[in-house]
Amino acid sequence: MRSSFLFTSESVSEGHPDKVSDQISDSIVDLFLSKDPEARVACETLTTTQRVVLAGEIRCKGVYEDGKWAEGALEEIEATVRGVVKAIGYEQSGFHWETLTFENHLHGQSAHIAQGVDPGAEGSNKDEGAGDQGIMFGYASDETPDLMPATLDYSHKILQRMAADRKSGAAPFLEPDAKSQVTLRYENEKPVAATAIVVSTQHAPGYYFHNGEGDAAKYAELESYVKGVIADVMPADLLTAETVYHINPTGCFEIGGPDGDAGLTGRKIIVDTYGGASPHGGGAFSGKDPTKVDRSAAYITRYLAKNVVAAGLARRCTIQIAYAIGVSEPLSLYVDLHGTGNGVTEAQLEAALPKLVSLTPRGIRTHLGLNKPIYRVSAAYGHFGRKAEGDLFPWERTDLADRLKAALA
Repeated sequence: MRSSFLFTSESVSEGHPDKVSDQISDSIVDLFLSKDPEARVACETLTTTQRVVLAGEIRCKGVYEDGKWAEGALEEIEATVRGVVKAIGYEQSGFHWETLTFENHLHGQSAHIAQGVDPGAEGSNKDEGAGDQGIMFGYASDETPDLMPATLDYSHKILQRMAADRKSGAAPFLEPDAKSQVTLRYENEKPVAATAIVVSTQHAPGYYFHNGEGDAAKYAELESYVKGVIADVMPADLLTAETVYHINPTGCFEIGGPDGDAGLTGRKIIVDTYGGASPHGGGAFSGKDPTKVDRSAAYITRYLAKNVVAAGLARRCTIQIAYAIGVSEPLSLYVDLHGTGNGVTEAQLEAALPKLVSLTPRGIRTHLGLNKPIYRVSAAYGHFGRKAEGDLFPWERTDLADRLKAALA
């Protein structure tokens, strides 16, 4: 395990075209779960110039049954989609919440998938099976108070602050699309300095200066603002005279969002998880109801890994879990403490964790309370490292730490 190195993670804003797609897909998940907690949803979204397209499979009591849409359901879906785009802030000629063209190609869930996922009839021993095969990973590190990799944590928070300032009017020259990237130097496995920070943000007309073109004064205002956000978000001791800043390094960035590049659900999975600091399974999260283990098992592995670190049993923890479609119990559970274990072994944790939390799809959903409309807020600025409040982000709770310590005592 290396102790000294450079590491980089990136984030994208809620206005990035892929994140627009993620938020729309999760708003559809939330809509259906608000009608039927047992709804089945697999919703993919395409966004491009003045167009949003939905596709996928659904099953939802009171909304879509027996191959038919309930009265008013299609209109409610379209209103939900337009509301997401409006909330993000897109009112541009190339992408406007009110005038974009909307297409809905959602259809009923495959009966062959349903037969493997649904529990058996009353009196049957068949439990609900996993919605798909797959491997999922969870990770936690003591680098930050959120128990997340510092490079990703700061990348997210820079863009969150910029979005808040854009919406409040504090930074009226900002537009919704943006990206960030933070490179930190680590010594003895701890971040000690930021060597490079990149922020590219869509902006109002004229706020650029590149190769002698544009408005130098307006660009200086934007650059000063972004550097101020970075200084507010990041610990002061990480920013040094040697930190290199790249603020809109390509120059003009007026055309952005789905008008500048098409967006698709599920294309920012490293941004969604751990910024490359941990392995990643094969599936994305957004657009999927919690019977899909791509989502629910990724949440429970984060929950378990975070509680291991919160309990002081390790400074870093990676957990892998695997499922087969239609089978309720996981095929394997793997723990890696990266040489940072404190009086506990990986084998002990692998034996203890399944006794504390049921790792069947139903057990995960019950333990974390996942059959609720809680997903749209997770679809931008990362699913992990967020604050657990009420029903939101239950996988970020550390309520298992004491039980875990007692079980291993």
